[in-house]
Amino acid sequence: MSAEVPILRMENIGKEFFGNRVLQSVTFSVMPGQIVGLVGENGAGKSTLMNILFGMPVIQQTGGYEGKVFIDGEEVHFQDPVDALDKGIGMVHQEFSLIPGFTATENILLNRESTKYNPVVEIFGDRFETLNRPEMKTRAENAIKRLGVDISSETLISEMPVGHKQFTEIAREIDRSKTRLLVLDEPTAVLAETEAAVLISALKKLAANGIAIIFISHRLQEIIDLCDKLIVLRDGRVIKEEDTKRTNVRQIAAWMVNRDTENTKEDERKHTDKSQNDTIMRIEHLWVDMPGETVRDVTIDVREGEILGFGGLAGQGKIGISNGIMGLYASGGKVFLRGKEIKLNDPDASLREGMAFVSEDRRGVGLLLDEGIDWNIAFTAMQVQDKFIKKLMGGLVKWRDDKAIDECTREYIKSLEIRCTGPKQRAIELSGGNQQKVCLAKAFAVDPDVLFVSEPTRGIDVGAKKLVLDTLRRTNEEKGTTIIMTSSELEELRSVCDRIAIVNEGRISGILPADAPAEEFGMLMLGHVKGAA
Repeated sequence: MSAEVPILRMENIGKEFFGNRVLQSVTFSVMPGQIVGLVGENGAGKSTLMNILFGMPVIQQTGGYEGKVFIDGEEVHFQDPVDALDKGIGMVHQEFSLIPGFTATENILLNRESTKYNPVVEIFGDRFETLNRPEMKTRAENAIKRLGVDISSETLISEMPVGHKQFTEIAREIDRSKTRLLVLDEPTAVLAETEAAVLISALKKLAANGIAIIFISHRLQEIIDLCDKLIVLRDGRVIKEEDTKRTNVRQIAAWMVNRDTENTKEDERKHTDKSQNDTIMRIEHLWVDMPGETVRDVTIDVREGEILGFGGLAGQGKIGISNGIMGLYASGGKVFLRGKEIKLNDPDASLREGMAFVSEDRRGVGLLLDEGIDWNIAFTAMQVQDKFIKKLMGGLVKWRDDKAIDECTREYIKSLEIRCTGPKQRAIELSGGNQQKVCLAKAFAVDPDVLFVSEPTRGIDVGAKKLVLDTLRRTNEEKGTTIIMTSSELEELRSVCDRIAIVNEGRISGILPADAPAEEFGMLMLGHVKGAA
């Protein structure tokens, strides 16, 4: 094959989804060994474009697509992902597709297991071949080694931190001998900075060996550091294709959102002194048994009206704190809200005491995927607080106030800029970023005294990220809501929080004001303990 022939060319690709035009006349090419960055705001059409490439069933089920797809110069028509795999296309989706009860080895080699001869095969056929587990382990470990990470091939997926799950997903595609084009959808969204650096290094090595890569990310500096060229999608169209060496983060952001960012500065958090505020919540010797995010012993006071951040490296326990307090994982110790002890291991008790939670796992925990946006936003408030309920005869007769639900939903759709067809659109039909906005709206509808938000901007583009962070600030300032925010991105915490507690090995290694020097936070992340602020 001539080196001048693209491994992939997509021509004039178009797609309508649930009445929305999401792609229009999209054309681009990828050469062997080339790393192409695909960027755009949520709803720009990135994931839909890749679903077309990978032959995902949802595309055929919704009327197919317009345009042509060429592999090595030959037009192809993928009916399902198996067709794409046969052509050497591997894809790691934004949401994990791993089997929790299987080991890393079993997931990496699923449906491609190594087998060994068994005499029974002569009678009953190939289905009675037995697994060659030593060879399978070697294959899995080789795939993991190519990524440069330290993951045991025998670890169960259910016991892994989220970052290790992402590496396992990628290792599965690397093990496929046919893989020539690898599509990665937000692969670093769940990774700490150190893990992301390891992944970027591994991807460069894969490209040097001739594997082409399409890299989708909202972390624009990673696009510049990793990719040879970038393609910017906006409103379903390619509006820019550029060599990454000729651009910068601000310029890419401007292309994405169609506004000039060269002369604008990121809004800075105006930190007010809240050190004299009363304690609204006290956490004493909290432990949480969350796989991959174990909390061993956390004690901290949360001040009323502040935004407190929990940061730290992946797998150190920061995510486990909110999950434990809200009753999603077994926990112990004591938690007091306004002096009253909260019953742990009981999600209903936490909600009824005036707390709300936006989980980092929006699909598994945060949403009723097959229900409409309106039902998702209103459900918790209805169940816990009897909001959106009309009553007669002292509450003996109750019925849902659909008008109030619709008005509330439309208000949040407007204020959070949720891209949808209307309040009745199902959550599963929304892009990842818009699903996250619905999770936030659901928490705001409860009007909590204390709001836990875990990785609130995971998978959200630069424009939506600012909107979400501004909404959290406004909720804190205007309503006085105390917010406890967990994030893997230190700069995100520093832009929003009053104080930041760094969690290391399941304990708080120190608490600093948000405007403390970055190197002090780095030392805490490495386990250098500092007294509380």
